[in-house]
Amino acid sequence: MREPGPVQIVRVCKETHSFELDTEALAEILLAPEVRDKHVVVLSVAGGFRKGKRFLLDFMLRFMYRKGDDSWLGGDDEPLTGFSWRGGSEPETTGIQVWSELFIVPKSDGTEVAVMLMDTQGAFDNESTVKDCATIFALSTMTSSIQIYNLSQNIQEDDLQQLQLFTEYGRLAMDEIFQKPFQSLMFLIRDWSFPYEYTYGFKGGNEFLDKRLQVKEAQHEELQTVREHIHSCFTSISCFLLPHPGLKVATSPQFEGQLCDVAPEFKEQLKSLIPKLLRAERLAEKEINGNKVTCMGLLEFFKAYIKIYQGEDLPQPKTMLMATAEANNLAAVAGAKDQYYKSMEKVCGGDLPYMAPDALEEKHSFNFHEALHAFKSTKKMGGQEFCDRYQEQLQEELEEMWQSFSKHNESKNLFSAFRTPAVLFVLLCILYILSGILFFVGLSTFALVCDCALGVVMIAMLTWAFIRYSGRYQTVGGAIDQAAGVVLEQATVALNKSRGGSTTDQKKSS
Repeated sequence: MREPGPVQIVRVCKETHSFELDTEALAEILLAPEVRDKHVVVLSVAGGFRKGKRFLLDFMLRFMYRKGDDSWLGGDDEPLTGFSWRGGSEPETTGIQVWSELFIVPKSDGTEVAVMLMDTQGAFDNESTVKDCATIFALSTMTSSIQIYNLSQNIQEDDLQQLQLFTEYGRLAMDEIFQKPFQSLMFLIRDWSFPYEYTYGFKGGNEFLDKRLQVKEAQHEELQTVREHIHSCFTSISCFLLPHPGLKVATSPQFEGQLCDVAPEFKEQLKSLIPKLLRAERLAEKEINGNKVTCMGLLEFFKAYIKIYQGEDLPQPKTMLMATAEANNLAAVAGAKDQYYKSMEKVCGGDLPYMAPDALEEKHSFNFHEALHAFKSTKKMGGQEFCDRYQEQLQEELEEMWQSFSKHNESKNLFSAFRTPAVLFVLLCILYILSGILFFVGLSTFALVCDCALGVVMIAMLTWAFIRYSGRYQTVGGAIDQAAGVVLEQATVALNKSRGGSTTDQKKSS
């Protein structure tokens, strides 16, 4: 049995910025016989790089190993061990790491849960793309039951916008979400400098957070959207204000976590924060769509989620969520319009014959709903209200395209109606006159043939008129149009020949 320690479960390739799950290492932790069937609690710490995430996690480890007794914080000269950490300006963690040992905690109802502590790569270091940061944060939020968002000194507007981007990127990967997609979010504000405004701890933190996340009518729409999005993503949101740990902690390269170098008020607040996070009655099991997840089940979710972020299904996140959401929705609109256009072109486009209005409208209705379905099925960013705007835009543009197709179809009815009836009418006149002349000169047999041909032309004209009126039997109508075209073409050729012949005779006589 190996010594407990941090285990890298998600790696980021610096060259290709792709993600890899170490399934074997994660399975060794989650499928251990003593934990595999127990419900799991996943506590994750995320935020900017070099903000003391691992320093905090190591105090959590100390609490868990000492089972929360009164002296869990340790002695004054005791070094802090666990997840490796150090001072300085360079990032320490890449990807996602978890502690190799799960802590089994009995609850008041007699059940036991397994607690996993997770550390994530610091956001926006000098080697990570926006996609790297969004994916790591999204994965940790999707798989954790308690997400700690570690911030320095205050909650800035860009912190909220980054949180919006990261959580939206996670929400986008979760199909068929029937409730708020994520569980608990805790803002941990480090180095809080205004205890005279809001006191340290949860009480002052929650008062401060209520003010920062308040949605006001006077706010710009973008600011309102950010706050509404955060509220809609998490079932519970809290905030803890933590003082500065002391100058030696922040600046001394020799500092190894000894409590004697830590500011007294920081230690006092740690005694309040850590137990409230990790006491048995405060632990929240991981749930997905209302179902509690076991350790064995969590492994499957990790494998499923990492596949999504390895594929091409999700849009590339940009620095601002709305820019991505707009482009994403416009692309979905364009794809749906293209699908509708191609479908309608096959029905009544180009040189295709005129189609009955009722039948055409039926085709339009079917293709219209198919295009809307294609738009709705496309994964989109921005939330339902934002996407609804683009759906309305799509419906308006599809209606305009339908009007254009309808007019085009009607134009074919008008112009095609000119040639065929004209040819048939001229044939009727010629056959009627010819029949009369032949009967007058005594050639009754030939006159009878002309009468029969006259009847056939009359039937063809009546059939053509019915087809054009009803829109049915398009094949027969097309044959009549084709026959009329052949007659007109032959007549034109004969007329041109006769004109050419008379011109030649005139030249010879001259």
